[in-house]
Amino acid sequence: MNFFERQHAARGSTVKLVVLFTLGVLSVVAVVDVVVALLFIKDSSSAMLNGIIAATVVTVLVMTAGTVTKLISLRAGGAAVAKSVGAVAIDPSTSDPRLRRFVNVVEEMSIASGVPMPRLFVMDSEAGINAFAAGYSPSDAAVTVTAGALDRLNRDELQGVIGHEFSHILNGDMRLNVRLIGLLNGILLLGLIGLRFLAFGGGRSRDKNGNALAVVAIVFMVVGFLGQFFAGLIKAAVSRQREWLADASSVQFTRQTAGLAGALKKIAGLPAGSQLTDSPSEKQISHMLFGEGRRGLSQMYATHPPLLDRIKALEPDFQAAQVEQLSTQWAQHEPNGMAEDASLGLVTPAPARPAPSSGAGAAALTPAHVTGRVGTMTPGDLSGAGRLSRRIPASYRALVAQQSTAVPLVLAMLLDKRPEIAAAQHATIVTRLGPAVAAAVAQYAEQLDDLAPELRLPVVELAVPQLAGRPAAERATLVAVLDELARADGVISVFEYCLTRVVGKRLLDVADPVGRSRRGRSSVSSMRDAALALLSAVAAAGNRDPRAAEHAFTAAAATLLPGVSAPYAPPGDPWRTLDAGWDALRRLDGRNKQVLVESLVVAVVDDKVVTVEESELLRTVCALIDCPLPPLVA
Repeated sequence: MNFFERQHAARGSTVKLVVLFTLGVLSVVAVVDVVVALLFIKDSSSAMLNGIIAATVVTVLVMTAGTVTKLISLRAGGAAVAKSVGAVAIDPSTSDPRLRRFVNVVEEMSIASGVPMPRLFVMDSEAGINAFAAGYSPSDAAVTVTAGALDRLNRDELQGVIGHEFSHILNGDMRLNVRLIGLLNGILLLGLIGLRFLAFGGGRSRDKNGNALAVVAIVFMVVGFLGQFFAGLIKAAVSRQREWLADASSVQFTRQTAGLAGALKKIAGLPAGSQLTDSPSEKQISHMLFGEGRRGLSQMYATHPPLLDRIKALEPDFQAAQVEQLSTQWAQHEPNGMAEDASLGLVTPAPARPAPSSGAGAAALTPAHVTGRVGTMTPGDLSGAGRLSRRIPASYRALVAQQSTAVPLVLAMLLDKRPEIAAAQHATIVTRLGPAVAAAVAQYAEQLDDLAPELRLPVVELAVPQLAGRPAAERATLVAVLDELARADGVISVFEYCLTRVVGKRLLDVADPVGRSRRGRSSVSSMRDAALALLSAVAAAGNRDPRAAEHAFTAAAATLLPGVSAPYAPPGDPWRTLDAGWDALRRLDGRNKQVLVESLVVAVVDDKVVTVEESELLRTVCALIDCPLPPLVA
């Protein structure tokens, strides 16, 4: 199952969630109505009917209010979910070895998969080994780990856990999981109201009103228990199968089972396991966690497959008795992940293991090859990302890790070397962002000669989380300034277009994570003009000869719209034409996006040559239509 098929399957999971939620709501309403009918059994049928109607309306309104208010509180996306459980943001420039290792592992996976660098958080007070990814889209993702995971896991094991979480990012699980938090909050709210009634109203007096409040409170509590029952079933039904997929994907990403299996064994053998003991919101996020947040859950309510089954899927010969042996061993010498790294020769960042090259020449770059790479990563990608990451100078890592320096560094990459153009760009920066930022841009521009061209876009991607952390008005200004700088000489290059549009897209996603994460349902035929304009621009960018460009376009159009004649009509300003079509192309459904990507590959490889610029443009186009693509050309 490729990325596009998984996205289609994710929609099926959403339908399943809605059906289960509806059944839960109907069951709760039915119980409330039965209780109300019993209370009115001695009254007239009309009074009973009015009571039932009123109870139904109130129950539905309370559950709706609980769902809506919770979803509103989570509109800020992944970071809001992480903060709701007490997690603390990690400074990307940290010198703490444990945190530095975590940052490096996530950074390598981000580069390898084409996913934006997530925001990182840690639950400092949790000794259990656990982690989760939250957000509405990859641009909005936040990855959180516990202190126990950082302390107890070695680098391979941590990479296995992070690979599991990246599967949730790539497979579209995060959006479903965040919505599940809101829906379940609505079902559980009645029980919480019952507890409040009982605490503050029901026991105040022995009069008739007090007794009535006590009855209402007890009814609400009973309904609340019923809500908890359905909430547990819904979470288990929605999340368990996706946990199997995430385990399998982690192994696929890293091409080794020892890391993930080792993390699961430590959860099984250590007293703290994967428990969260210091988070009041553990129940809300239990379906998002790497391991069960509580011990002793009935398998009916378990949001994850049995731990032993997960281990045996990775190591078939593993037996339950070995857990006891590991427990005895670790009771004497508790595992220390950093010490294990040292003994295993794993440093931070880890040396690249031998793996196939992540690059592909024109001969290997087929439509099937590229669509098979969307939304995933190979061990070769991960190894290549590690090598690329280690080539980024420490000075640039320090600059992209701080909000105050990340902005001028990204702007500096667009500064022209021609004095008259650079002067105009400088004036724009002074006017829009101030002289201090302009001075920093000029300073960093002088240093950029020591940054290899192929490292520039990866550095920009690492800077995006810092740009996204700026206030909304500053983000909007930054996007406008980037566009002005790129067009200062009247021409926009492929690199300039890729940089400005990737940054702009990421910042738009952060500004509206809910709206921008909605999956499209449109077909290519309904978006024909935008799709053909995109093929024209890509064909022209990869072929200076107009006849060669037309040949590439014709072949690509035949893939996109078989049997339909489409004349080659390159727009005068292809980039502005493309800008007008991105919203339409993002609304394509997964299978139509697959066809579009296949036609783009046909246009790129038509001349049997794939340049770095063409590869960057293809990856940028895929990013703009929410199809993350790993690096293709070594």
